[in-house]
Amino acid sequence: MVDWWKKLTGELIDIVEAPAESRGTLVSKFERYQNEIKNGAQLIVREGQVAVFVDQGRLADVFQPGRHVLSTSNLPILSTLRGWKYGFESPFKAEVYFVTTTQFTDMKWGTMNPIMRRDPEFGPVRLRAFGTYAFRVTDAGSLIKEIVGPSAHFTTDGIMEQLRNIIVSRFSDKLGEASIPMLDLAGKYDELAETIAAKIKPEFQGYGLEITKLLIENVSLPPEVETALDRRSSMGIVGNLQGYTQMAAADALLAAAKNPGAAGQTMGVGLGVLMGQQVGGAAIAAGGMAPPPPLPTAAGFYVAVNGAQAGPFDATGLAGLAREGKLGRDTLVWRQGMAGWAAAGTVSDLGGVLGATPPPLP
Repeated sequence: MVDWWKKLTGELIDIVEAPAESRGTLVSKFERYQNEIKNGAQLIVREGQVAVFVDQGRLADVFQPGRHVLSTSNLPILSTLRGWKYGFESPFKAEVYFVTTTQFTDMKWGTMNPIMRRDPEFGPVRLRAFGTYAFRVTDAGSLIKEIVGPSAHFTTDGIMEQLRNIIVSRFSDKLGEASIPMLDLAGKYDELAETIAAKIKPEFQGYGLEITKLLIENVSLPPEVETALDRRSSMGIVGNLQGYTQMAAADALLAAAKNPGAAGQTMGVGLGVLMGQQVGGAAIAAGGMAPPPPLPTAAGFYVAVNGAQAGPFDATGLAGLAREGKLGRDTLVWRQGMAGWAAAGTVSDLGGVLGATPPPLP
């Protein structure tokens, strides 16, 4: 029942036009019961399309946009293939394919695997690249013969991978030949794209296609190499890395020293040490040589003065106490290493200090 209905409706319809197309459709076939077309049928080809007639697998006539009445006069190739001399029988059988000739834009390409390249500055590197391209159909017959075949509906998805492989292969070859440093590649994207587009043009033409635009959006290094390159750039911007590190450490210590508590006190002590090192470092930078270390001194003495502990005092301080009469032979003293407090006169190290003081009058 269904086949008879299709046959009946097919004989009544005398307009041949493209079916509704989805986005990305390259080729769509006009479906008719047993591919029968009536004598005198009207063929409607919209702008951005061509209609291709195929007879038993052989390409026949191609129609450009417009309204055409199908007859022997405007089907010369099909008439020859069929052997029609005085007109064709109605209906006749032929496959009709509508091919989109508008541009397909924003098609993506990119490297699936890194491209090995020897860079004059960084040595062997692995690069990835991606971009976009645009193409259109220029020879519908070649496209149907080479790519589409008997498919009733063919989209860009069926050919994108092959086109991407062609672009990536030629890009890899050209990038390997070009002696362009990695850091200068960004300024050569347009030139590389034009060269690659010219190189792959004949290969696209073999499929009945034309590449109208090729763009290189990015050529990138592996993430770990980019991180190392960022560090190198940061060092170049900082200039004096030692000074930058010292300044950063000082800022951190200042922030920590403002915090109350033992941690802040500890950081304050550390800040003092760091500032001392900074001053010493500045003196070294200014004078060109390090200053000599301080002379070793004996451990200081604590002195019992008026019943209270005072000190510690070095040799100069002890001499001053002796002149003031606050340090005598009977004065109790102590320093690290002594078992307890002892009279100054019994400590041999204080002989020089006490000897300079005259003994009391009898």
